Amino acid sequence: MTDLLDGTYLNAAGTRNYKLYLPTPRPGKPTPLIVMLHGCHQDAAGFAAATRMNELARECHAAVLYPEQCRMVNPMGCWNWHDIEHQSAAQGEPSLIAGMTRQVIAEHAIDPMRVYVAGLSAGGSMALILAEEYPDLYAAVGVHSGVPSGVATDLFSALRTMSDGPAHATSSDVNLRRRKSRFVPTIVFHGDADKTVHPSNGEVIHKLSRSRKRRAGVTTMPGDRSIKARTRAGPGARAVTRTHHLKGGVPEAGSSIARSTCALTIGIHSVSGTYRSWPANWLASSSPTGFR
Repeated sequence: MTDLLDGTYLNAAGTRNYKLYLPTPRPGKPTPLIVMLHGCHQDAAGFAAATRMNELARECHAAVLYPEQCRMVNPMGCWNWHDIEHQSAAQGEPSLIAGMTRQVIAEHAIDPMRVYVAGLSAGGSMALILAEEYPDLYAAVGVHSGVPSGVATDLFSALRTMSDGPAHATSSDVNLRRRKSRFVPTIVFHGDADKTVHPSNGEVIHKLSRSRKRRAGVTTMPGDRSIKARTRAGPGARAVTRTHHLKGGVPEAGSSIARSTCALTIGIHSVSGTYRSWPANWLASSSPTGFR
């Protein structure tokens, strides 16, 4: 496996360790950064190996930051996305990960305009919180098998939402977190037979990301529609159903739906079956601004 650097970040909320992959520097060209948040029962090194994100980052000349949850804080290694003390900026784990991100940006000549965050399961839920709370820090977010932020505020409501989906969750739901005004492009992966995190969670994340953009001033225009295309399953590949949302006849960034293993656009990708590992090539084809 590609060598990873060890690091630690400390603030008033505590201390977290991290692993960092740095590509070969290119003179005169700042490096983009991807922040990757592991799921429960995982750690930073294992997540790096399982996702093979470093291999892709090497091709794209990107750095990858892998924050690691402290087992003394959560014995299962889960990020505490369901705890109200860890759901807003400037406190708890969001402040630790955001501070860690800024530390890496400052120390390694990272391009501050090309910083992205993504995560799996509990990590995906925390990645969504980070993107919503720090829209000027993260340019886009990837959520794999995650839960909409704000629909759970304790362990009981988290387990209920994971098993049954976010009940009556809409953009106006009083239980949903306050949203920032700036839209952050969002891509969602979710297995349509996921028995751990109900697939409706991914659908709600996608709908809320689009509703935020509408509230920001996007109006309905002639030619607004959705186009679906389906590719049948083949050897080594699952069936893919991809939905492109068009705005005035033009593809709307941040708003497409696909049911696939790893065919990507910015939007939601619901994987046929239960698929709880990270598709390593999402970055090259889904980056909203490009890495090369």
